[in-house]
Amino acid sequence: MSAPHLPALRVPPPRLSAFRHAAAVGAAGAAALALVALTPVSASAHGALSSPVSRISACYAEGPEHPQSQVCKDLVAMSGTQPLYDWNEVNIANADGHSRDIIPDGKLCSANRDKYKALDMARTDWPATSVAAGSFNVGFRVTAPHRGVMTLYITKAGYDPTKPLKWSDLDTTPIATYTTSSTATSGYYNFTAQLPSRSGRHLIYQVWQRTDSPEAFYGCSDVVFGQGAAAKAPTAPSDQQIAAGASRSTVSHHGHGGDTTLVTQNTAASGQAAGTLKTALGGSAVLAAGAVGMILRGRRRTAARTQA
Repeated sequence: MSAPHLPALRVPPPRLSAFRHAAAVGAAGAAALALVALTPVSASAHGALSSPVSRISACYAEGPEHPQSQVCKDLVAMSGTQPLYDWNEVNIANADGHSRDIIPDGKLCSANRDKYKALDMARTDWPATSVAAGSFNVGFRVTAPHRGVMTLYITKAGYDPTKPLKWSDLDTTPIATYTTSSTATSGYYNFTAQLPSRSGRHLIYQVWQRTDSPEAFYGCSDVVFGQGAAAKAPTAPSDQQIAAGASRSTVSHHGHGGDTTLVTQNTAASGQAAGTLKTALGGSAVLAAGAVGMILRGRRRTAARTQA
């Protein structure tokens, strides 16, 4: 008599569905993390010169909605109020020490960013700080401190403020070089600059290159030596003004900034993103492997019960 025919073992549909679901969840999680790694990040905003007062700080202190000076009114007419609410964000995300190569003449104050193009206006009515040759106490209002080097340059004798600022207008020898840290007492970096002998209106140009990132920040401060100093000195925004305008700001202190910057433009961030993606993919593989193991164990138990 022939042995009875035993039906082939089949994995119940619910268990197979669970396997497929687990694998799909793992793959979806990895894909989501991959998208996060390529998503544009908010621009970083980290400060501006408060002494001598930078152009953007002076206009923000006047009030974005109702500026007092004609030049600040013209800035708002040209670019709107948002650049002023984002007063601490004149940056390039991936400058990496190559500011002179990537910022063209005539675009130094804006860092060649269209958002801040009004800062490049070549005119003699920008609010200006009165100065004299010798030691000058510099103040930089920092909203997010970083390790880096802040370098200040001044325009050469004979500088013409009615013409667009060029790199060749700046003395090659800095008036100050200051190493910044990841902390800032009372929200300021304070250091000393040595001003050379000058007369009339000049400009101090700031380059703050981070050493913990390729990002750099820029600023233009108008100054007047001797006779002809501005009747009303510019003021920097107060802490109360900064706090009051914070809700109107479009910038934050994470990521590395720029108009259309991706995390992958930053080498360090790219490595972190790649590591995160690799981990995510590895995690999804573990989930899938675990699901397969559960199914196989279920099959063995079912087979054992049937044979018994």
